[in-house]
Amino acid sequence: MDRGMITSISSCAVRGTYIVLDCPYITENPPKKSIDSRNLYFAALLIRSQRYIKIFFTFVPMVKILIIEDDAAFNVLLKTWLVKGGFRADGVLSAGEAMKAVQAQVYDIVLCDLRLPDTDGMTLLKWIRETSPDSAVFIMTGYADVQTAVQAIRLGAVDYLEKPVDPVILKEKIEEILRKKDRPHERIPFIKGESPASLKLYDYMMLVAPTLLSVLIAGESGTGKEYVANHIHQNSTRRDGPFVALDCGAIPRDLASSELFGHLKGSFTSAISDKKGAFEMADGGTLFPDEIGNLSPDVQMQLLRALQEGMIKPVGSSRIIEVNIRIITATNVDLKQMIEQGKFREDLYHRINEFQLTIPRLHERGRDILLFARHFLEYANRQMNKQIKGFSPDAEQLMLSYQWRGNLRELLNMVKRTVLLSEGPLVTVDDLPEEIRQVPSSSKGDDTQTLKEQHERQMILEALARTRNNRTRAARLLGIDRKTLYNKMKLYHLE
Repeated sequence: MDRGMITSISSCAVRGTYIVLDCPYITENPPKKSIDSRNLYFAALLIRSQRYIKIFFTFVPMVKILIIEDDAAFNVLLKTWLVKGGFRADGVLSAGEAMKAVQAQVYDIVLCDLRLPDTDGMTLLKWIRETSPDSAVFIMTGYADVQTAVQAIRLGAVDYLEKPVDPVILKEKIEEILRKKDRPHERIPFIKGESPASLKLYDYMMLVAPTLLSVLIAGESGTGKEYVANHIHQNSTRRDGPFVALDCGAIPRDLASSELFGHLKGSFTSAISDKKGAFEMADGGTLFPDEIGNLSPDVQMQLLRALQEGMIKPVGSSRIIEVNIRIITATNVDLKQMIEQGKFREDLYHRINEFQLTIPRLHERGRDILLFARHFLEYANRQMNKQIKGFSPDAEQLMLSYQWRGNLRELLNMVKRTVLLSEGPLVTVDDLPEEIRQVPSSSKGDDTQTLKEQHERQMILEALARTRNNRTRAARLLGIDRKTLYNKMKLYHLE
């Protein structure tokens, strides 16, 4: 068997959206003579299994999968099957690249080879389980490594897959995991918040949502930029269209054009089949390139042209494709500073920044910290089958005093950890991580009270400014009665 047969199988099996299932090259048992023949067998199974794709992906959209496999050809074959089905799939060739990808975003599923060039899969498995506990990890192994794979399951892998991987079996295992898996970005709804900063953000979101303006979302890492973008999409006139998120920070530089605009088979070494890019997949809906400051200057120019003209040209193609998208972008860096440094195009900045939203840091959102924590507590209880009722007053005070440099992501991880450790009906101070228990102000009652009073005074001032000194509306905004507001204003000399 040679590489040319893969082309023959692909061309005879796929005709647009119609699948032909009578290819003579498809067999039930995999050949074992060479890597090339195994890849050919996978390609044949891939084609045979495509009849499942439409049914399968109607109920598991937006699943993110990371493929860690040092065999470049096999890596591409896996990614091809997953992407054709509508998955958001990324492929890396080493443990080092995998660590960067996992740190950049949360993957629902990780397919990890047991033997990698820079470390063994077991070591990487332990690291992934500690760094991204929400990710379900499958270990891929050859026949001789099954015993080791069983050991990997004991270390936290959800299952193992024997090579060559049968895509039908892979589909069934993914389907089983997703039925059980409580994915945070699906199960935790968008939380509006009640602080003045949160309400201001939400008002702006609802103001811009029904328009066609491009939106630039600025905010620190972990503040929930993708949640905000998705909520804008869900409240727009394009809500029935796709919402396609693309992590620009995780895309290799030489593949960025392909990820955005697609490519034709054979346009570069690993392009073994045609691929739709994010623009074409988002047609009629919203495209969300996250961390847009990571794009190289040449890709920035291509992006600008596509946005201005509403047309794209896949890599290796001469065909122009019209697209109708709304773009919402996000960044955690200062794009204006990047413009001054010559690292970001000023014309692209103005094109994507017709309306800007700035997400406040979690520490700036006052008692919303507790609101978010309670929502995360409900999620963690469901995930771990526990019944923690809430947080003790002392624990809540420490949470309000803590800086939360990791923002909502850090808060969610903290809540899940404390729910796991807590043995009583409430999360207590002893259940909190050491860095929160050691907040300087927590050891001094007077300092804690001073911080609380300063925070409360500032909230009242913001509520009064927001309601133009209408005390009835300000009290309602703060969640207290009017008499309490009058007493607080007297206490803080705000009359």
